Amino acid sequence: MFFISAFSFTQTGQCLLFIAVLMIYVMAILGNMTIVLLVFLVPQLHTPMYFFLSNLAINDVIFVSVTLPKLLSILLTQDHWMSFSACMTQVYFFPLSGYCDMFLLTSMSYDRYVAICKPLQYSLLMSKDICMALALFTWLISVTNATINLLSASLLSYCLTQNVDHFFCDQKALYLITSSDVTGRYILMLCQDVLLAFLPFLLIITSYMFIISTILKIRSSEGRLKAYSSCTSHLTTVILFYGPIIIIYAKPESEGSKDLDKLLTLVYMAVVPMLNPFVYTLRNKDIFNAIKNIKRKWNLGAQGRVSLTT
Repeated sequence: MFFISAFSFTQTGQCLLFIAVLMIYVMAILGNMTIVLLVFLVPQLHTPMYFFLSNLAINDVIFVSVTLPKLLSILLTQDHWMSFSACMTQVYFFPLSGYCDMFLLTSMSYDRYVAICKPLQYSLLMSKDICMALALFTWLISVTNATINLLSASLLSYCLTQNVDHFFCDQKALYLITSSDVTGRYILMLCQDVLLAFLPFLLIITSYMFIISTILKIRSSEGRLKAYSSCTSHLTTVILFYGPIIIIYAKPESEGSKDLDKLLTLVYMAVVPMLNPFVYTLRNKDIFNAIKNIKRKWNLGAQGRVSLTT
């Protein structure tokens, strides 16, 4: 059994946090499932960008569902205990969703790079087979990495009860409470951070350097604005996702900053998945037209059923 310490707030603070987390969780589930259904039901959205967006939405549903329900339970019932199997489930799915987000955002940046820098080759470079291969690679490498993390954490020696100083079973927090030697595991974690976190971020930055360079060469202001607007949603999501992560790793660790680290983790784990549907649907004509088409078909179907009954 593990004791999840969660947040050291007052009772009023925990009540407010419960309400906030519950709203975030519900909105994240509804928003992302709406994106998935729209992309699945509307043929006009069967494009590479929306294909990756639907994958991102599915992953974000997993991301919030693996940790937030237990946090809500802790805040509501004050039951901080978690079984070993439940803890290992979080150890598996949290990095899976985190690294999957990073690779999907990288794939989406490649899509924007091809659309703006190589528009004449877009249909060739972003064909259905290439999109499927990128998505398959993303999920495969995320699952493989998550399996390695699960084996790494499950083989450690723990006492009967241990205090995990986080609001979920974080792998790094587990390394602090084990009696096993974790030097090799820290080296493995560093390699994962470099290859699976920093490298995708570097690829995103590089792609946007080429994108900005190409946009600046566009002569008409209308053309530049249209090109910028096609990248705004993705770039906003990248900043929201990587911003808290960079702050956590950049700032020095201290006892007083642990609650701040937890809140920053909560931002990219929960707030960003909640905001993604709004970021990608706000002022998005394709999404609004898709919703209108579904409403129109629904109304026509309802009228048809009414006429049949009468």
